[in-house]
Amino acid sequence: MSVTEPAPVAPPSAHESILRRQSLRESAARTYARSLPIVPVRARGLTIEGADGRRYLDCLSGAGTLALGHNHPVVLEAIRKVIDSGAPLHVLDLATPVKDAFTTELFATLPRQFADNARIQFCGPAGTDAVEAAFKLVRSATGRSGLLTFTGAYHGMTAGALEASGGATDVRVTRLPFPQDYRCPFGTGGEHGATLAARWTEHLLDDRKGGVPAPAGMIVEPVQGEGGVNPAPDAWLRRMRRITEERSIPLIADEVQTGVGRTGAFWAVEHSGIVPDVMVLSKAIGGSLPLAVIVYRAELDLWQPGAHAGTFRGNQLAMAAGAATLAYVRENQLADRAAVLGARMLSRLRELKAHHPGIGDVRGRGLMIGLELVDPESAPLPAESGDPAPAPPPDPALALAVQQECLRRGLIVELGGRHGAVVRLLPPLTLTDEQATAVVDRLADALAAATRSPHRRTTAGPTT
Repeated sequence: MSVTEPAPVAPPSAHESILRRQSLRESAARTYARSLPIVPVRARGLTIEGADGRRYLDCLSGAGTLALGHNHPVVLEAIRKVIDSGAPLHVLDLATPVKDAFTTELFATLPRQFADNARIQFCGPAGTDAVEAAFKLVRSATGRSGLLTFTGAYHGMTAGALEASGGATDVRVTRLPFPQDYRCPFGTGGEHGATLAARWTEHLLDDRKGGVPAPAGMIVEPVQGEGGVNPAPDAWLRRMRRITEERSIPLIADEVQTGVGRTGAFWAVEHSGIVPDVMVLSKAIGGSLPLAVIVYRAELDLWQPGAHAGTFRGNQLAMAAGAATLAYVRENQLADRAAVLGARMLSRLRELKAHHPGIGDVRGRGLMIGLELVDPESAPLPAESGDPAPAPPPDPALALAVQQECLRRGLIVELGGRHGAVVRLLPPLTLTDEQATAVVDRLADALAAATRSPHRRTTAGPTT
């Protein structure tokens, strides 16, 4: 069979058998397969076709990996070109024309002030390894060990990255408040809440009795993804940059999910205009294949050869696919397109919120969108002090029911946030106007069905 011919679709019985064998053979740690019991056999752009013949609109996009959607022609052509050339597919960290082309294209997309004095380290193929590399780098450069991170953060699943994430229980990092409008830790929200968060950070770092070890770096997501799609206010990010610069603390921007046009700028730090000391990059930079790097100021390049190594740093196919993706996003101004289309979708979803008390908040940036679902019947009363009433409690059961109703309507969405109550949309940047309308329509229909269901709190639950 030619590589260009579609694979045969398995009969429905095979679909069920594959799911059953997966549940028997794979570990209890599997995640997406529990809430998305599908068997993809074909995919193109936004659409996935399952082994049972059903078609789905994929707004998960490999957790943000697929900037151009599934099997984009420029990505497939780049991969075929490398395969047909006879180039080695595995080269450790040796120099190759493919790597050189990728690095050149990547540096062309970075903020000029950053790229002109930067170095790149190719890491193991997952974003979490790049986070570990960033931590090693700043600790080596500063001679310090402490780290500053934020509530609600998510930086990966390896030990150091988990320790810096919001769900960690055994921590050796200092956790700082991340500003939120809807669930502001200071009860104010908006610009005032962000100012209080920044002031607390500054005070804690300068307090000799604050118990904060000398920090080697601060790591921040310009938009918290897994934490519930919380965009960092631009003014707050600029203040974090000033706070770290004044104290000689390297600032690490985790752009694993926010990069390559996702938020309406090629890199999310560009919204605020800050220039970090380190950028952690993965997901979309590999054009759907595994690739992760850190890019950092040359002055930090003080570690020794082999300080961060790995057998699979030389993924030639991923570099070719990544270079093609970066160039396509840049040349076709897909970041601008994401800004326009994302604003349009956010507007429609906010209109939907006005008719659904179960939608507590709609937020996002570009094509990184979240709806926090709440239980309005359990809303707390205002405090006697006169403070505004807190937001209603999150409703993860409703969110799970919405996700399942979306799947029944051929729409794949992800859940996130502190309690798994945020419905997340991460469609490809190639999304058309018609597809965007279909996504919102299906989501609205799913929300209505989930809200009507009298059994959703007792029957909603993960599947195998």
